[in-house]
Amino acid sequence: MDKPKTTAKDFFLWAGAMVAFYWSVIAYIFLVFNYIDYVFPNALNYYPVDPYQSGISYQMASIIVLLPIYMLLMWLIRKDISTDSSRADIWVRRWALILTLFVAGFTAAGDLITLLTTFLNGEAFTTAFLLKTLVIFLIAAGVFMHFIADLRGYWTLNPLRKRYVGIGVGVLALVTIVAGFLIVGTPAQARLARFDAQKVNDLQNIQSQVIYYWQAKQTLPASLTDLTKATTFYGPLPMDPETGELYGYEKTGALTFKLCTAFNTASRGTQAIEAQPVTARPTPAKISTDNWQHTSGMVCFDRTIDPAFYPPLTK
Repeated sequence: MDKPKTTAKDFFLWAGAMVAFYWSVIAYIFLVFNYIDYVFPNALNYYPVDPYQSGISYQMASIIVLLPIYMLLMWLIRKDISTDSSRADIWVRRWALILTLFVAGFTAAGDLITLLTTFLNGEAFTTAFLLKTLVIFLIAAGVFMHFIADLRGYWTLNPLRKRYVGIGVGVLALVTIVAGFLIVGTPAQARLARFDAQKVNDLQNIQSQVIYYWQAKQTLPASLTDLTKATTFYGPLPMDPETGELYGYEKTGALTFKLCTAFNTASRGTQAIEAQPVTARPTPAKISTDNWQHTSGMVCFDRTIDPAFYPPLTK
């Protein structure tokens, strides 16, 4: 009996399904890893996981788009097989299934190497470590068993169980995505958080300019507009990205000042940001670490210039 021929349609259906499947699984693994790191932060990391800056949003988007594509392509493939049973024996199907089994085993081994490397670096038997190991084993085992069953024709003989597995995968993905929205927040909340992050960056920039102004003149500016008139100032003053207005500034003493702005949400994932003056000439390699944590609403950051850290510039 002649072997069935593989058409272009067969090839691209299987190629698309496998790419969507691999990408979805990898995104799912990293998404769950990010959840674990967020819920069980490593005590050795000074900076906790910031869900707005990690890959959670990208991984969620990958699953939302690619998992339905994979299911749709597999539905089309199985529809063709139900119409013409010879489609189950084409070479591209067998290669795709065997390759997936190989990739599942290889990926599990690679991820376990990474986890063991982390273990050998000192993260011994933490909750996060054990959960990540469990996730890898469960996903690798699930993928391996599903595709070896497909290779042996189990799902063809048991279509109802195949449907249950598909529903279970869809429900699991939905629950995982909902958990992501609870952690990351809605797109509107994420936008507000990005505004807040930009405000912190702007205030850090202004602080550096104020410090350099003091280094150059040994006096603090009376207002931010003084910075724009100074020959030592570089670049335009940043404006509040939401209101388009200048940030709040007040000179409170010979060496003290405060910077103010309104935040949409409380800070997440950032304990401190290193602030240094922007200088045109070398200064001692000392760093003053300022805390930029904030609540929602109007917040003012009180700052004191330490001349030992930031000595006056010599002409």
